[in-house]
Amino acid sequence: MHKTNLKIAGAFVVGFIAATGAWQSLNYANASNQETYRYLNLFGDVFDRVRADYVEEPDSEKLIDTAINGMLSGLDPHSSYMNPKRFKDMQVQTRGEFGGLGIEVTMEKEVVKVVAPIDETPAQKAGILSNDLITRIDGKEIRGLTLNEAVDKMRGKVGEPITLTIVRKGKDAPFDVTIKRAIIKIRAVRFNVERDDIGYIRISSFNDQTQDNLEKAVEKIKTQLGDKLKGYIIDLRNNPGGLLNQAISVSDSFLNKGVIVSTRGRNGSETDRSTATNGDLSDGKKIVVLINGGSASASEIVAGALQDHKRATILGTRSFGKGSVQTIIPLGSEGAIRLTTARYYTPSNTSIQAKGIKPDIKIEQELPEELKAQASRTTSEASLRGHLTGEGEGEESTGSSSYVPADKEKDLQLKAAIDLLDGKTVEQTPKKAEAPTTAQSGTSAN
Repeated sequence: MHKTNLKIAGAFVVGFIAATGAWQSLNYANASNQETYRYLNLFGDVFDRVRADYVEEPDSEKLIDTAINGMLSGLDPHSSYMNPKRFKDMQVQTRGEFGGLGIEVTMEKEVVKVVAPIDETPAQKAGILSNDLITRIDGKEIRGLTLNEAVDKMRGKVGEPITLTIVRKGKDAPFDVTIKRAIIKIRAVRFNVERDDIGYIRISSFNDQTQDNLEKAVEKIKTQLGDKLKGYIIDLRNNPGGLLNQAISVSDSFLNKGVIVSTRGRNGSETDRSTATNGDLSDGKKIVVLINGGSASASEIVAGALQDHKRATILGTRSFGKGSVQTIIPLGSEGAIRLTTARYYTPSNTSIQAKGIKPDIKIEQELPEELKAQASRTTSEASLRGHLTGEGEGEESTGSSSYVPADKEKDLQLKAAIDLLDGKTVEQTPKKAEAPTTAQSGTSAN
């Protein structure tokens, strides 16, 4: 998740140094600075040596870009450097429209892994699935590229075709999929009426349009159903997150009071709380929220807030577990850095980092035969290399299924949500052993 309303995470502390130990503190600070300068000089020496002696003349801008990215990605999977082009792409993306294929991706074992295809995009229409591995782009190996480099190659002129080589568990051999690039217009909110008494609202991402679109959806459902309206299903499955302020607004839409989320930086004094204002958009109607292993970040904030305030029943499978906040810090004309600056906590003061939101009612989807050979578990935050450790030793989640059938008649989670709003008893899926997962690092949309 990232914030475009920038907040400096940290402060200059002005105070005094007690007489006892003052010189020792100053000497320690000086020694620390000297050590830092020594490493910076080392970096400069290596940079000069590479420019002077590498077998081919290197691109200095690319060297610096790679060095900065290495420093930030070494902190955690969600911190990174964006050069001016990528920063501009990110700003366009948060407005809900960008050029590309329409897939959320990450890196795994030097190839690109699909986290989830975005609704109604060329990638989804071409049959790209969660957990697909992309090994080649237009016939060229991905190995050796960074995630950002791979994403840049998948983006291009609108209308131009691109061929992706896919490895999918359950398939005997890699296969090619050709997709035409398009302007990806993310409809953050879609809605429809289930039967003639339930409003279904699908929130696929948290961009600048999410809150406005949600309000329009609720208003249209109210107008269409009137007094017959029993309640709402809010579908956050495979929602990878987005803007923090939009997650707070969406949560506030269904709450009258209380804390929505709190964030804490490195120091205890850096605690921010967001609280709900009076006014429930749904007029107190029953709400069921659907989540799964692809629900991350901002979507977990909404699920956690509504769960802790007992405003909604959370149904599905355990969420991804990304409980950290990234701040976008512009660097003038040199792009920006995305830096993890805080952990966030649900109203009950619970961190979901590397654990996820546990549903009130666990319902697993049934996999079709052609996907049963494929791992049914998505990778969770806990399995990302270098992730921030979650609070509570041994409680980290191994992730859960992110499969959602295209046919609503086969969607067990949606059916269970409808039954719940009808007042029926819903039986949970029996507990079974977690499937193993593999490590990833970082995610990106294109």
